[in-house]
Amino acid sequence: MSQSIDLPRVDDFLQELAAIQQTSSKRIALLGSRHVPITHQHLIEMMSYALVLSGNRLITSGATGTNSAAIRGAMRADPNLLTVILPQSLERQPRESRDQLEQVMHLVESPENDTLSLAEASILCNQEIVSRCQQLICFAFHDSNTLLKTCQSAEDQRKLVTLFYFD
Repeated sequence: MSQSIDLPRVDDFLQELAAIQQTSSKRIALLGSRHVPITHQHLIEMMSYALVLSGNRLITSGATGTNSAAIRGAMRADPNLLTVILPQSLERQPRESRDQLEQVMHLVESPENDTLSLAEASILCNQEIVSRCQQLICFAFHDSNTLLKTCQSAEDQRKLVTLFYFD
């Protein structure tokens, strides 16, 4: 009886091996859910701090929760190595986000998406972020459809993807 075994392809292994061995800095996107407990936010902040302190460039969006924690950590380590790409213009962001975002040196607004719903604009924003990174780190729930589609899109583009689930 013959059984099909779903093994990762050799080029997947080679890609991961190359990423592990790479000692130079990388462009790392860090994205995730808005609905994150404060203890998890502290861990995400420490991770982004360590990534930037190691010389990596961090790319994220401007939402509360995961992205806000990533911004805090990166800003503490080296604000020049942080890029924040917004799904819409700064004026469309919540007040609690705007105060933090106004401190970001490399802030990319997308006013052309102001007429779209936040969900539609977020999809486009995530696509832009993935196009600029070499690696994606994502924090999501199993029902975080937009984030999970972003991870799948990044994998399809042969990006290294690390996905953490909150649930």
